[in-house]
Parts: sequence; C-alpha cells; structure tokens
Amino acid sequence: MPMWARLEGDSVKFPLVPDYYFPDVSAIDLSRLRARGVKLLLADLDNTLVPYGVAEPNDQVRAWKAALEGAGITLFILSNSRRPGRAQRFAQALGVPYEGHAGKPKPGGFRRALARMGVTAAEAAIVGDQIFTDTWGGNNAGVLTLLVHPIRFGTIFRFLRFVLETPFRAGARRGETL
Repeated sequence: MPMWARLEGDSVKFPLVPDYYFPDVSAIDLSRLRARGVKLLLADLDNTLVPYGVAEPNDQVRAWKAALEGAGITLFILSNSRRPGRAQRFAQALGVPYEGHAGKPKPGGFRRALARMGVTAAEAAIVGDQIFTDTWGGNNAGVLTLLVHPIRFGTIFRFLRFVLETPFRAGARRGETL
C-alpha cells in the first residue's frame, strides 16, 4: 500500500478522495448524516457556504444552520481565511463557533475544533469545496469528508485548481448514497 494511503476497514482510503460529493450544502441529507453518528459539521466558509467576499450569512445559510440544529448537528466554521476577522465576524453573525487561520490541510485545526466541541473524529464531518485543503485535511484528521461544488470560480486560478481536482472528485460517492 502506498505511504500516502491508509487502510480503512477492508478498503484503502486515499487522502485526496472525498467520501461524498454534493452539488451544494443544501443537498446533504442531514437526517442520514446524523444517523451516521455525526454530531459536529465542520464547514469551510468561502465558496462552500457563501461566495468569496460575502461578509454576512444569507437567508439560505441561516435556514441550513437551523436545519442542522433540528437534526441534532452543530455547525462549526473551519476556515483558512487570512483576512483579519473574516471567519470570526461571519461565525458570530451566524451564532456558531469557529476556527480561523485553521491551516488546512494540516490536522491541527481539525483537532482543536474537535477538542473544543468535545467530539471524536468519528462524530464529525467536514464540508468544503476544495480537495487540497478540506478533503485532504479531513481525511488526515479521520473525519467524514463531504465535498461540494464551488459556489463560484471567480478567477482562472480557482478554475484550474478545480480541473486538477477532477480525478479525485470522480472517486467520491454521490451524495444520495450517504
């Protein structure tokens, strides 16, 4: 087995392949997610919950957070944003805990979030739009990885990154199988 893969049950888990792929966060079946034992959903901020630069949660994000609460799942913003106060202001406006400058894909930010919320990796999932930060970091931290299609590409760099991620995205199970 390659050193960049790990054995998970009877199968090999590659760190750049998400467990599930969804068109957007609203497509995640929260009752199924909770039935899998997930109590904490770590969420990337930019291009996962809102487009880059959107400072406040919109009505859709607020409704999704309420649906999470109704399913018994706590939302936690886990962001790599380097803009001072970005993750903090957004999380406070939404009334959820956060970790800014999380350093994804390194597992430290994931571990701090899990410890702070008192859950194990088996009780957590990450949802994000990037393979090389959200999925890789989540797989390294041992949490369930949920990938969503980016809300908006915005720049040629983001589009090219998306193209590079395509083979890994293709290896994920479709969200309806969650």
